[in-house]
Amino acid sequence: MPKKELILSITKKDFEVQTFRAGGKGGQHQNKTSSAVRIIHKDSGAVGESREERSQFQNKRIAFKRLTGSVKFKKWLNIKLLEIERGKTIEKQVDEMMQPENLKIETHSTNGWEEI
Repeated sequence: MPKKELILSITKKDFEVQTFRAGGKGGQHQNKTSSAVRIIHKDSGAVGESREERSQFQNKRIAFKRLTGSVKFKKWLNIKLLEIERGKTIEKQVDEMMQPENLKIETHSTNGWEEI
């Protein structure tokens, strides 16, 4: 079996975890404990939140699944993987593509389109 290679590492430092009182259904337990959880991925701005369960641990799991399943997080992840694959940031790739030697400029004249 081929050895797996670590491509991207995301750790607890990349997230902000907020706990708060959920309120609503669940009675006194929910009103007295900070069982609701909001997790924010700092780089992408993606957010996952859960307040359905009485357990903070269960809410963390649900919130994390919601965050990683969000469109915002998936877009960020795809960009990161492309940067790793190509060895440069998206901004650097755009700068290279916008160099004069990589551009074709045409103008419209009475004879049709002409390249400059």
